[in-house]
Amino acid sequence: MQAYPHHYHVDASGGPQGDVALSAEGVASLASAPPVEFGGPGGRWSPESLLVAAVADCFVLTLRAVARASDLPWTRVQCAVSGTLDKAGGKTRFTAFDLHVKLEVAQGADVDKATRLLQKAEASCLITQSLSGATHLTTEIVSAG
Repeated sequence: MQAYPHHYHVDASGGPQGDVALSAEGVASLASAPPVEFGGPGGRWSPESLLVAAVADCFVLTLRAVARASDLPWTRVQCAVSGTLDKAGGKTRFTAFDLHVKLEVAQGADVDKATRLLQKAEASCLITQSLSGATHLTTEIVSAG
């Protein structure tokens, strides 16, 4: 890992109507638009869906690191996240993120250890730690085979 601070740069461009083009060096561009809830067309990534996706993605990547450091044998994880956008304190903001995680572990793996590592991944995710919305973790652990 590189020394801190890390810097990330994304460009967004668009006109009075239509998609917003999101780009960053070395990755494919994305088209973004307002979600249906805000009068958008649907069928595109929106800032709201990208934020919720960042929570899910960060959880999976954090779990990889935590499980590797703790020698937990696992084969697959599914992380479904629901973000709640609401009015709070006179502002519209994300107030909660509900993470529903299903982890498939190797047969005979320590389920208690797996549960602790899922909790550690949730507590260590830099995206959720950077947001004010509460996170709620629900887990399911199944054995492969």
